[in-house]
Amino acid sequence: MCGICGEISLGGPADAGAVRAMMAVLSPRGPDAAGIHGQGAVVFGHCRLKIIDLSEAGQQPMVDPELGLTLVFNGCIYNYKDLRTELEGKGYRFFSTSDTEVVLKSYHAWGKDCVKRFLGMFAFAVHERDSGRVVLARDRLGIKPLYYAEKGKRFRFASSLPALLAAGDVDTSIDGEALHHYMSWHAGVPAPLTILKGIRKIHPATILTLEPDGTQRKETYWSLVISPRDADRGMSEADWREAVLDSLGTAVARRQIADVPTGVLLSGGLDSSVIVALLARNGQKGLKTFSVGFDAVNGVEGDEFKYSDIIAAEFETDHAKLVVDGSKTLDALPLAIHAMAEPQMSHDAVAFLLLSQEVAKHVKVIQSGQGADEVFGGYHWYPKLMGSTDPVADYARAYHDRDHAEMREALSPDLIGADYSRDYLARFFGDSRSASAIDKTLELDQQIMLVDDPVKRVDNMTMACGLEARVPFLDHELVELAARIPAELKVRDGGKYILKEAARQVVPAAVIDRPKGYFPVPALKHIRGPFMDFVRDMLDKPVARERGVFNRAYVDKLLADPDGTLTPKGNSKLWQVALLEAWLQSHGV
Repeated sequence: MCGICGEISLGGPADAGAVRAMMAVLSPRGPDAAGIHGQGAVVFGHCRLKIIDLSEAGQQPMVDPELGLTLVFNGCIYNYKDLRTELEGKGYRFFSTSDTEVVLKSYHAWGKDCVKRFLGMFAFAVHERDSGRVVLARDRLGIKPLYYAEKGKRFRFASSLPALLAAGDVDTSIDGEALHHYMSWHAGVPAPLTILKGIRKIHPATILTLEPDGTQRKETYWSLVISPRDADRGMSEADWREAVLDSLGTAVARRQIADVPTGVLLSGGLDSSVIVALLARNGQKGLKTFSVGFDAVNGVEGDEFKYSDIIAAEFETDHAKLVVDGSKTLDALPLAIHAMAEPQMSHDAVAFLLLSQEVAKHVKVIQSGQGADEVFGGYHWYPKLMGSTDPVADYARAYHDRDHAEMREALSPDLIGADYSRDYLARFFGDSRSASAIDKTLELDQQIMLVDDPVKRVDNMTMACGLEARVPFLDHELVELAARIPAELKVRDGGKYILKEAARQVVPAAVIDRPKGYFPVPALKHIRGPFMDFVRDMLDKPVARERGVFNRAYVDKLLADPDGTLTPKGNSKLWQVALLEAWLQSHGV
């Protein structure tokens, strides 16, 4: 896990100073080492978090003069040892024990198709010395980020949007379409858009090739169709339970590969609990687990320790509980906001940051349960899409934070265009090859909402602390298996039915049958006292008023009644508005 960046110039040598500026921003992602390598029109930079092969042999940018390749890589290839054995059989010689070198030599052996062989999370850029070609790629489910900015004859890329800002010469005006998505989808903005017009991001499962003459080509190397298969008609519910547990067990075991200590973020919910249970079943002893809790506000509880305690005791983990008072949450807000590659309104961003700060004192790698709800049908709007005859309208009604009429009330007229988010849904559902309304919905949430909300949030907050987060529910083989399971076996009985039934073999019933919980930070849902002061200060600053993204009458309405203006998911619309402004100010936009 690291931070990568670079510049490709089509008109003279690349700017090493710009790359160093990006590396300075990326340093928390890779605090253990840093390197820069330039070769005329191409300069790569890398900030390293040492997880596999802790020696200098694994340093990046990795240059192989014999093969004529230079690589910067962020992520982890869990099957790298098997690939290495295969490559050695082809005659390749290795100078390190890193997965980075396996990526480099895999590219030489199989070209761009190497990505299809990788089991893991990754974003990388490779420069071919002899052709001058640069190839960038992102993993199938967008676990690792990859942003870029183009201007004139210059192309820059980085693991975070703020790194590209640091390099300078970026159009920082607000993208109206992206803003519409931000205000509709709990701050989620789908690729290639970002909130700023001058910065874009590469889609998941995408290869971007840049030729020396400036020609670009994008290729999608993996796609998902969510529908039952004829070949699975003989599968019983019991068969699906066994298949899910076996596949998840494999995914969890894969993510223990490391040359440093590992642990699990244990929230007390089903998803993280089954990770712990399967690791225990695989023979893991003394597993380090970590939980976080917050002060209650307005009757909303801020911790789920009673459930995480059950799992910690059942599997005899080395468990640590972090209790955070309101003042510490407030103090951490500016750092959490600054750590966001894009503005993210979800309350638990600061929770993940505070937890990551503590966890990083003990381990450098953790597993986390993100993705289970999207992959196994756990959210409350899924039953409403079963049998829907108008999935666009039904999804928008259940999921969108506000409709287009309220968008006109909220946003400056200069930033209002079409009903972009509703139109996006219509295109997505229309183009989807998945069969039913619920399957199309699951596809949307896995490919769009998951990538640009919870997965991005966990990556940003953990990496801000030099901590690598791994997400076994997004193992692409497990995701492909879940895609074949009939929707009714996922959505039944409040959601995640088949996962719950599979988990009964290893997880205590008290955890499985509990009410669904979320990662709660009550102070950012029911904004009071110093939190209201923080919000008001962000929105009242001259730079915010001059920017004029939001109509002031709408802002005043939210400030007057913050509890009366929650989204359908129960999140604070006031916090969503204030967070965007706070993020822009934090990054000097």
